[in-house]
Amino acid sequence: MCEDKKTDSRSQQECQKELEELRERLKDLENEIKKKEEEVREYTSHLQRLQADFDNYKKQMEKQELEIIKNANERLILKLLDVYEDLERAIENQDSSMDGLEVIYRKFRDTLTKEGLSEIPAEGEKFDPFLHEAVMVEDHDGYEDGIIIEELSRGYRLNDRIIKHSIVKVCKKS
Repeated sequence: MCEDKKTDSRSQQECQKELEELRERLKDLENEIKKKEEEVREYTSHLQRLQADFDNYKKQMEKQELEIIKNANERLILKLLDVYEDLERAIENQDSSMDGLEVIYRKFRDTLTKEGLSEIPAEGEKFDPFLHEAVMVEDHDGYEDGIIIEELSRGYRLNDRIIKHSIVKVCKKS
């Protein structure tokens, strides 16, 4: 190297050349460091995106799991709805000696309600194809067009999800 000019036998030109080579090498190394730093930033960014994607995936899976648990009883409740409605009709047509049947009906209704079951309002409401299924239409003076005249079969929600649409008769003006 050209550290000591007196003891060094190389010429000034050789020292300049060596210095230029070292500067060039330093520049190459600095460029390589910049490239590696950029790679590190890219890998870090990619890793952060993967982590965010994984966190979102976990949240989605937890949400789906809760939804599955929440609606796990849907099939059973659908089967029980016919019994529930039959009990209701029996109570409507009973005489006063059938108080026990009414107690059973209320207990059954309360159990279904606690499990997340709710009735869909129909009669007098505006027809909504997401909630109701129209099987009949009729021109009726007492109702506006598109209003439900009669509920033929009740509809139900289970935890905000429609599990049975109301079967209805709708007013349709001619």
